Amino acid sequence: MPWKGIIAKNFSVEEFDSYCHTIQWTAWRPSFIVVHNTAIPNLAQRPSGLTLQHIKGLEKFYRDEQKWSAGPHLFVDDKQIWVFTPLNLSGVHSPSWNKTALGIEMLGNYEKEAFDSGRGLQVRKNTVAAMATLSAILGFDPHTMRIHREDPLTTHACPGKNVRKLELIQEVQDLMIKRHAGEHPIKPAP
Repeated sequence: MPWKGIIAKNFSVEEFDSYCHTIQWTAWRPSFIVVHNTAIPNLAQRPSGLTLQHIKGLEKFYRDEQKWSAGPHLFVDDKQIWVFTPLNLSGVHSPSWNKTALGIEMLGNYEKEAFDSGRGLQVRKNTVAAMATLSAILGFDPHTMRIHREDPLTTHACPGKNVRKLELIQEVQDLMIKRHAGEHPIKPAP
């Protein structure tokens, strides 16, 4: 299958929200979001976050070494949100859900690195903001979000033990209510 290409643009939380409102969701429309962590590189290996050079290196890795047709949709670090695979095309990130879900890679190894303090907390905030934007635009209930280790065809603990799914869902839901009150009704937690 031919390489789908990458966007290779980085955005602040606010810029990402604006960008997503310009996308036409006609070629492919996802049903939910899957959250991952990069593990390698981790936060310590990218002290200044991800750069365009890193993103181009990831493109080469997925396209030329893995021979995949695409990669994840987003790479999120403590400074920005990088759009990788176009959001309106299916990506490659989770064996069971590539055709139905957006894939978000968070910079860090959250099996070992903190996700509730320091740079990990900022990655978390940026990820929550990206998920809230995408959920509001696409009408996702945050409770449909999955973490990679839930994929029955996955054998590793991605995104790591320090990423707690229910906490992320609650934070996304809270931010959606704060930002988009009245636009998309959100069902209360079960």
